[in-house]
Amino acid sequence: MAGMEKATLISVIVISVICILFLQLTNAELPATVRHSMRLLVIGSGGREHALTWKLRESALMEEIYCAPGNAGIAQEAECRPVDVSNATEILELANQIKADLTVVGPEAPLVAGIVDEFKRAGRKIVGPTRVAAQLEGSKIFSKRFMQRHSIPTATFKVAESFEEALKALAEFGLPVVIKADGLAAGKGVVIAHTQEESEKTLDEFMRQRTLGSAGERVILEETLVGEELSFIVLTDGRAILPLVPTQDHKAVFDNDQGPNTGGMGAYSEDSILDESLRAEIIRNIVAPTLVGMAVEGTPYQGFLYCGLMITGQGPKVLEYNVRMGDPEAQPIVMRLRSDLAELLVALSEDRLATLEPHWSPNPSVCVVLASKGYPGKPEVGKVISGIAAAETYGGVKVFHAGTRFQDMQLLSMGGRVLGVTATAEDLPRAIACAYAAVSKIDFEGMHYRRDIGAKGLRRLSGDCRAGVANDFRGEAPAPGQAR
Repeated sequence: MAGMEKATLISVIVISVICILFLQLTNAELPATVRHSMRLLVIGSGGREHALTWKLRESALMEEIYCAPGNAGIAQEAECRPVDVSNATEILELANQIKADLTVVGPEAPLVAGIVDEFKRAGRKIVGPTRVAAQLEGSKIFSKRFMQRHSIPTATFKVAESFEEALKALAEFGLPVVIKADGLAAGKGVVIAHTQEESEKTLDEFMRQRTLGSAGERVILEETLVGEELSFIVLTDGRAILPLVPTQDHKAVFDNDQGPNTGGMGAYSEDSILDESLRAEIIRNIVAPTLVGMAVEGTPYQGFLYCGLMITGQGPKVLEYNVRMGDPEAQPIVMRLRSDLAELLVALSEDRLATLEPHWSPNPSVCVVLASKGYPGKPEVGKVISGIAAAETYGGVKVFHAGTRFQDMQLLSMGGRVLGVTATAEDLPRAIACAYAAVSKIDFEGMHYRRDIGAKGLRRLSGDCRAGVANDFRGEAPAPGQAR
C-alpha cells in the first residue's frame, strides 16, 4: 500500500514539474487573459474616466484598479491618487510606484504633452498615441493640413496666423463661417459665426484678447458643412481597426443645437445611426487613409481614434480628430460593451488587436449631462448634489460623475459638467425616457441640461422631421427598481 502511495506521489510530482516547465516555455505565447491578474491605472477625473474605470473594474484580468486624480464617483470604483495630469514624469512615477501593468489615458492634454513617449521609454504599457501623433487633436492646423496631404474629405479652410490675416480670409467665406482655435480649448474653441460682426468679435476674442490663451494665437476659418453629425470612434494598434458602436454627441449648450459649443451636453448610441454601407465608406475613405498617412509620415498611430464627422450630401467629411475616447460618448459606449475592455486594451498595447473582436448589446443607450450654472462660461461650483441613489434605482441606469467631490460628508459640484446620467433599454424611446426619469430625481442649485438628447435618433427612426424634444417624448420609463 505504501509502495502504491509512493508511486502516486512520484507521478503527481512528475506531472506537476512537466506542467510548470510547459508554462514557462510557452508563457510568452499565452494570451494576457491567463498570464496574471493586472494592476490598471486610469488617468483623468471626468465622466469619461468614470465610465472607463467602471467598465475596467468588471474585467476578469483586474487585480487592482487605480485612478489619478479621479473624482467622488470614481473613488467608489477605484483607489484614487493625486496627480498633476499635465506632468508626465509625475504620472510615470505613480505608475512605477503602484506597478501598473497597463495605463489608460482619458483626457487629451497628457497625450499631446507626450506621456506615451515617457512610458514607452520606461518600458511601461500605455494606451494612446505618441506626442507627434497626438497633434491630430493638439493642433487643428496640423490635422487640416494632414487631411489635405492625404486627400481625406473635410471642409475647405484657410489658416490665419494673425488677426489681420484672419479678417482678410473672412472675405473668402460665406456666412455662417466656422472659426476654430488651433490649440486645445476644452471643446470651447469652435464658433459657428452667423454674421460679420460675430465673426470679427470671435476673432478678436481668440487672437487679440487671448480668451483661450495660446490656443487661439492661430485660427482656421472653414466653410460650414451641412448635414448630420456623427462620432465614429475606433480602437487601433496602427494596423487593425476595431470600430466602436456609433454615437451622436450634442455640443451646443441649449436644446435644438442653440447656444455656444460645450465639451458635450449628452450623447446617445443606437445602431440605426450608421448602416453597414456608410460604416464601410468611413473606414475606407477616412479611417484607413488616416492610419496609412500617419504611418507613411513616420508617426504610426495607436489608441482610440475619434473621427468627428458630418454626413453631407457628398458623403462623410471630417470635422475634427480626437486622439482619445470621447466624452460624453464614452458613457453610452461602455454601457453597450459586452466584451472585456481590459482584454481589448491589453491586446492593443501588444499589437495583437486583430485577434479580438468586441461584442455589443443591441440595446440603445443615452447619456444626459447635468451642468453647473454658468457653463460653458465660468461655472458656479460647490453646490450640494442630491438624488443620485434614487436615480440609480431605475433599471439600466448608471450615473457617471464628471465634476464632483466629497467635502464635510456632502457631495458637491466642482466643475462645468457635473454628472452624466446614462441609461440603456430595449429601444431608443425607452432609453431616453429612462434617462430623463432618472434625471428628475437629481438636484443641485443652478443645474441645467438639454431636454432633447436623442431626439435626432427618434426623427430618424420615425421618419418624422417634426419629432420633438424631450418634453414630447412618449417613451415609457421603467419603475424604480425594475430590471431591464
